[in-house]
Amino acid sequence: MHTNDTFTLGGHEFSSRFILGSGKFSLDLVKACIEKADAQIITLALRRANEGGVANILDYIPDNVTLLPNTSGARTAEEAVRIARLSREIGCGDFVKIEVVHDSKYLLPDNYETIKATEILAKEGFVVMPYMYPDLNAARALKDAGAACIMPLGAPIGSNKGLCTKDFIQILIDEIDLPIIVDAGIGRPSQACEAMEMGASAVMANTAVATAGDVALMAEAFKKAIEAGRSAYLAGLGRTLERGASASSPLTGFLQEQEA
Repeated sequence: MHTNDTFTLGGHEFSSRFILGSGKFSLDLVKACIEKADAQIITLALRRANEGGVANILDYIPDNVTLLPNTSGARTAEEAVRIARLSREIGCGDFVKIEVVHDSKYLLPDNYETIKATEILAKEGFVVMPYMYPDLNAARALKDAGAACIMPLGAPIGSNKGLCTKDFIQILIDEIDLPIIVDAGIGRPSQACEAMEMGASAVMANTAVATAGDVALMAEAFKKAIEAGRSAYLAGLGRTLERGASASSPLTGFLQEQEA
């Protein structure tokens, strides 16, 4: 990867484009995954930062990694705002991932409540990273509300189904002048690579890594796939023929010269 190939969130520069979700990890694997993935941002559910507890996830995260508290469990904008403020109070910083979900069957984010929470928290100085269903109008509203990036889902959370919303994510990449970070549903490193080839700024993975046979090795695989996809995007992908084929080497001319 190019050493100067970075993206910015809230005035902070990041070179790693793999964001690690920690919600489904056992604590003893968190640090190993961070080291294997070279992740610079890791999500943190507030309920896991139990000060004074026997197992505090904060003890497993290196100081140079940016904490991204999420508002998991919030069903309204009001609840999300309260969780974000609590995370700041206990020392988790100004970054926050807004998750507002009141649909218990499909766990789809509520874009409307997410926009409300984003506007309130952005005004309070938070670096707001909203998780949303990929809709262009909602994404524009989130940008206007002060979001630092847009985090569209690839597929229902925890499903590992991949880029089911690929066409809609591409619209956001093309139309929204903010980092687009694909979040939720990515199940394979190859799918993360594809998201990066599309021009996404970063990818977040949790379930795909946490449910792997070798968690640390899968974290490393995601890192490499994301780097490969980013390199392919920067290089410029080759053209796709709608019909027919195109010889990779000019064999016809070579044969004609030999016959002459």
